[in-house]
Amino acid sequence: MSNKSIYFLSDVHLGSRSLNNDRERELHLITFIDSIKEHCASLWLMGDIFDFWFEYKHAVPKGHTRLLGKLSELTDQGIEVHIFTGNHDIWMFGYLEQECGVRIHTNITELITLNNKTLLLGHGDGLNPKDIGFKIIRTVFHSKFAQWLFRIIHPDCGIALARKWSSHSRKAQGGVTQYQYSGDNHEDSVIFSNEYVTLHPEVDYVIFGHRHLPFEVILKNGATYINLGDWLTQFTYAELTTSGELFLKKFPMA
Repeated sequence: MSNKSIYFLSDVHLGSRSLNNDRERELHLITFIDSIKEHCASLWLMGDIFDFWFEYKHAVPKGHTRLLGKLSELTDQGIEVHIFTGNHDIWMFGYLEQECGVRIHTNITELITLNNKTLLLGHGDGLNPKDIGFKIIRTVFHSKFAQWLFRIIHPDCGIALARKWSSHSRKAQGGVTQYQYSGDNHEDSVIFSNEYVTLHPEVDYVIFGHRHLPFEVILKNGATYINLGDWLTQFTYAELTTSGELFLKKFPMA
């Protein structure tokens, strides 16, 4: 068992046009990483770290160099960094793995053992089997032909178009205001998790993001479900300690 903690966070949405403090939030995230790196076994970024990401053959979206440099620093020091793709930064193909040494996870969920605990991890989108719209969009986004079509658009136009769409989508969903918890019987991620642990009772913890709302639920098998909140307004994260305890914490802006 590792003698260091493992950390999880999600939904930073760097590059979002919905906020005017992008640089401030990036620097705050770097401050957080610096505060944990001495006792960090691995860092798990659970999706939507960027508000948009697409890797062209010879170009990636500009900006966020301070974070990319910090992630490279961690991996150079032997600290594992894992990134789950979210619904905003789904198009990660290898650049961050090659240049920053991180590991990219593209599955909706993965069952992983960390610090002698069994965890179900994912960004948290696409968990409702009745969400046909999501399934269609995900299929299109994973289509090699659709990716090729987008890649032939000049990056200046393609990135601008994608960021405009992302901003419009967030405004349609209420901007960055605090979401409300819908209840155990109405939250897609909680419903999914309870169904999953019924079939996999060995699961100790479930960790998702996507909802932009930090909360904790005890599941049917006694496992703990944690939603990570976000780094738009919440600045919350989870820590899995060396003893295998999982805590939801906050790293507030100064």
